[in-house]
Amino acid sequence: MSPVENVVIIWSWPAGHTAWIYAGRALLEPLMFEWFYAWGVAAWWQLTTTTDVENFPWFPEGIMWPELMDNMRKQSLKSWVRIETKTVESVDFSSYPYKVYPQGSQEPIEAKTVIISTWATAKRLGLPWEETYRQNGISACAVCDGALPIFRNKHLVVIWWGDSACEEANFLTKFASKVTMLVRSDTMKASKVMQERALNNPKIEVMRHTEWKEVVGADGLMTWIIVVNNQTQEETHLEAWGLFYAIGHTPATAFLQGQVALDETWYIRIVPWTTKVCRAIQVHETPHGTTYTYDILPWVYAAWDVQDKLYRQAITSAWTWCMAALEAEHFLQG
Repeated sequence: MSPVENVVIIWSWPAGHTAWIYAGRALLEPLMFEWFYAWGVAAWWQLTTTTDVENFPWFPEGIMWPELMDNMRKQSLKSWVRIETKTVESVDFSSYPYKVYPQGSQEPIEAKTVIISTWATAKRLGLPWEETYRQNGISACAVCDGALPIFRNKHLVVIWWGDSACEEANFLTKFASKVTMLVRSDTMKASKVMQERALNNPKIEVMRHTEWKEVVGADGLMTWIIVVNNQTQEETHLEAWGLFYAIGHTPATAFLQGQVALDETWYIRIVPWTTKVCRAIQVHETPHGTTYTYDILPWVYAAWDVQDKLYRQAITSAWTWCMAALEAEHFLQG
């Protein structure tokens, strides 16, 4: 059995790299597992959801996301961090030291502390043209992409009809010439206050009983969207340079089932205002879903999208990982 690791970090991106830098400079010799396809030929698949980064501090001219991540990785390597490009298939937090099982390893890696920074993937519509125009007009994050030059002073479309859609539509009016919301019924599912904000915004038009049918583009960019009235079946061609939707995210927590407490949407439960993970000690199945009785799982920490369903920004992921690394350092040195 190999020596017990001080800190094992699962996954990378801004959160993981921040934790590496802090833990590495504290001379904790952290070991990080970046997912197998996070580097190399299939690199940056998750980063295709955002290419140009204009809202990360210290880059007044903006920076390409792969370049930002490459810089972070280089800084991690200079901070005495060991990186293994392997997928973590499972963990065992039932006994101490904790066990991490990377793909292809004959024995588990034992660790005094574990930091989890896996991602949450935006749910997609599953339509044939979705991949064609992703980052060329189609986006699942208005805050991430709405200010990009290709969307400024252009007509943009938002689909879905809940609070998130209303929030994204209002945000996009800062940059768009007009925003059209497609609502497939007569009513919206958003809260009353969010509906009022959208309906009272002079830049927002709501098309009711309307569904999307097809996105059309030219020169690789989205330029039109074909919509259909689901009562009259009448089609309308809208000139639009962007299509945004907010239908939720799926966190990458399948390998953690049975080891940590997950909420009803599979996000890791944490102790408020910390990154400390909770462990499910009893599960009650009820007709209305699953509820958990849980306690604090000592010396296991979570950061980034895997525990954040509200902000989901690169800068907030780095903040949570700084917290996790400092908490791990305090435990190990205390």
